[in-house]
Amino acid sequence: MFAHNKRLQYTVRVQETNPGLANLMLEQFGGPQGELAAACRYFTQHLSEDDPGRRDMLIDIATEELSHLEVIGTIVAMLNKGAKGKLSEAAESEAEMYRSISGAGNDSHVTQLLYGGGPSLTNSGGVPWTAAYIDSLGDPTCDLRSNIAAEARAKIIYERLIACTDDPGVKEALGFLMTREIAHQQSFEKALYSIQPNFPPGKLPGMPQFTNVYFNMSNGDATRDMRGPWNNEPLFDYRQAEPAVDGGSGLPEVKLQSNEAQVVEQLALRTRSDPNSDPTTGAELGMAGAADPTEASMRAAAGGSSTKKAKSRGTKSTPTDGGAAI
Repeated sequence: MFAHNKRLQYTVRVQETNPGLANLMLEQFGGPQGELAAACRYFTQHLSEDDPGRRDMLIDIATEELSHLEVIGTIVAMLNKGAKGKLSEAAESEAEMYRSISGAGNDSHVTQLLYGGGPSLTNSGGVPWTAAYIDSLGDPTCDLRSNIAAEARAKIIYERLIACTDDPGVKEALGFLMTREIAHQQSFEKALYSIQPNFPPGKLPGMPQFTNVYFNMSNGDATRDMRGPWNNEPLFDYRQAEPAVDGGSGLPEVKLQSNEAQVVEQLALRTRSDPNSDPTTGAELGMAGAADPTEASMRAAAGGSSTKKAKSRGTKSTPTDGGAAI
């Protein structure tokens, strides 16, 4: 059950309306790193979670993310108050109205015209919110890692938004939202490491001969092959790139039923190429009148001409038995 409290989780104070800034704020309202995506991600995870502790944590954080959605949406609406009134009441001349919503540094014209200045479920570029942002898989060791990454991404977006405004009230509210991303990340990490073992995700172990191998797959400049804890001994066996690490041929192998093998052979015969053919192509016909110094010099050395070459090409036979032209 949800019960809404009409007061915000954090007081929002906006010193000056700014539709351009409001448009940037939509990134955390209807964007992939935004509060709606986070609320839906954790809410759906909580529904299928069997561990009582994680289940309680997920619904608590999901509900708080809805509170954050309300805070950021309120900021957007307040920053748009002036523009919304002007648009709704056509308070300015056409030219002045156009300038006010599409001026330098203000990319809010799409959301202003489509949504009338209200907080729309889009990102800052006007792309509608989608459930594709929710990447839960149903395994706690996998989903908790995804949640940690999601909170980290959201914190970085809030940092960038804070850098885009000098409004002290907006900065303060955004700072609170950013800080809660840190708190949630810590909760998810604690929950992850309370599961032992938690790596690798899932149930099945990796193939032991490859689990701790690092392949150096980018070659060409030995001085740029960087070594560090991500590929160093004793955890990793550092190897150069090589084909067929399984000891096989490295070539694809498939067993076909007899009827499958027959039609595959028929297809190969029907679509085979004749390596000895030299068919005249449309590209060559199109270049017949173009000057080619290299070709001209070769013709001069051979005593030939472009006309003779064209005629000789035109004498190629076109067999009717399905064979290649000769």
